Amino acid sequence: MGIFGALTTSVAGLRANSYALENISGNIANSQTTAFKRIDTSFKDIIPDTGNTAQLAGSVTAGSRSTNTIAGSVQSAAVSTYMAINGDGFFAVQKPGSFSDNNPVFDGVDRYTRRGDFSLDKNGYLVNGAGYFLQGVPIDPTTGNPSGSVPEVLRFQNDFLPSQATTRIDYRANLASYPLTANHEKSVPGSELLRPADFASNPRILGTPMAPFTDSSRTGTSQNNKLTIPAAIGPTTTLSGAANTNSIASNFAAGDTITVNGTVVTFVAAGAVGNQLNVTDTIADLLAKIDSITGAGPPSSTPSSSVASGALTIHTGVSFDLTMSSSNAAAFGALGFTGTVTALRGGGGTAGTGVVIGSDNQTFLDESISGGAATAYDGNGAPVSMQLRWAKIDSASLGLGHVDTWNLFYQVNPSATGSAVAWQNVGTDFTFGPNGQMNPVVGQITLNNLTVSGVTLGNVTMAFGTGGLTQFADTNGNAQVNQLQQDGYAAGQLQSVSVSNDGRVVGSYSNGRNIDLAEVSVATFNGADFLKRIDGGAFEVTNESGEALFGKGGSISGSSLESSNTDIADEFTKLIVTQQAYSANTKVITTANTMVQDLLNVMR
Repeated sequence: MGIFGALTTSVAGLRANSYALENISGNIANSQTTAFKRIDTSFKDIIPDTGNTAQLAGSVTAGSRSTNTIAGSVQSAAVSTYMAINGDGFFAVQKPGSFSDNNPVFDGVDRYTRRGDFSLDKNGYLVNGAGYFLQGVPIDPTTGNPSGSVPEVLRFQNDFLPSQATTRIDYRANLASYPLTANHEKSVPGSELLRPADFASNPRILGTPMAPFTDSSRTGTSQNNKLTIPAAIGPTTTLSGAANTNSIASNFAAGDTITVNGTVVTFVAAGAVGNQLNVTDTIADLLAKIDSITGAGPPSSTPSSSVASGALTIHTGVSFDLTMSSSNAAAFGALGFTGTVTALRGGGGTAGTGVVIGSDNQTFLDESISGGAATAYDGNGAPVSMQLRWAKIDSASLGLGHVDTWNLFYQVNPSATGSAVAWQNVGTDFTFGPNGQMNPVVGQITLNNLTVSGVTLGNVTMAFGTGGLTQFADTNGNAQVNQLQQDGYAAGQLQSVSVSNDGRVVGSYSNGRNIDLAEVSVATFNGADFLKRIDGGAFEVTNESGEALFGKGGSISGSSLESSNTDIADEFTKLIVTQQAYSANTKVITTANTMVQDLLNVMR
């Protein structure tokens, strides 16, 4: 080949380095292009077929080396529909072949890109900055799962989201072991409970038998007598006396009174008759008088009032609730009581009706605690406010045979009066063990034909889970609602879309709902670097790349964009090397030309 071979090889070198310069130029020009993949230059030597002792360095050709699998850095973006792929994969896109009435007509050819600057256009398509339309798989609104596996061009129109009736309520709460109802009084056992006797219509579960009245009691504080060495008062302790006698610490005097259930007992100096007591009578005499008024003493089957360890216990009996006070506060205090003493009988009331009527509404509010509220929806999307209340109906603190038990109510009619139904009992006793857990567990109940404020919602499931309801101490005495969520909603119009970090397009509707509309398709290729590049940072499938594979791509980051993978510093370095190589090839041509001139001069 000789000198002329060197000339042609140098020309090939110039051509190859020019090709490299063009790639470097393109890489630098696109250093700010979203998700641009730089093209590196691959040099290949071309060796002529010669003998072993006459081998040549050969010529050169240049080709491109793709970097499709090298990701650029991911930056956050303010646009909610922008997205970037973390890891391998490409967005599946299509481009319109034409337009008809301003609507795109797609050519049906799938293309792929890493450029994720998609925005919603006027027709509801997600289009990136290069004019490619995003593909994905629509989401089934019923199941929340993709409806198919073949990507299609996504379009989101401002259609209404149909209303959905409430069919399920998820509820979790802690019920205070001692509810602070309006009627509660710590010193009165059972005062925190719902008391059927206070209602014209017993709100306990329908069919609950009418409970007979049961005796209750109130015990005062322990007191000592006036002996020099004080001892606990007892049945023989007198109601007045001098110092160092077995008498209460502060004397009753003639004219003082004790009022029991409205009956006034008057103290006299002597000769007591009827509802009178001598000031010198004993505590036993006083208790007998109280029992005669309340009906708590023999021959009644209920226990009589008594005194033990210096503390008086007064029983209600089964005929009346107990109310007791005295005009002599000091002497009354010496008996262990202050102010007005009250005790409520247990039981009473009618058989359970399962409802609270309008005339009982205030009583019910006083004997129950709020359980939270939620907005529920009927089939037409009409909202109703669903109010819940809890009433404790039994307490383990009352002794043997009692267990912590609650009833749940929902409001039927906030304006109910008279015999109209105001609240409905859900019909289940919720019982709790000493550990504060439900025993037995009530996982869910069905509210049959749920009707609120005249709006019928049908049968609604109320789910608590295995540990959704607990009963632990709470100083606030309230129901601490941890979850109150229902599945219904009104109709709404699509207002905006965004892309979540799990690769789903989420629609935000005017009714406040956020619904998954589609899943963005991410394609991978066995030979990603053999994809054919086309305008706008997109690629087409080739035989060498293989067909698109779905389901194995990287994850998607919403509100993000991938930058170009061009490294300016690296390109400048390659630029210098390419310039030097190009200059060196020109030197070879100059030298070869001189040698040819020398050869021609020999022939002159």
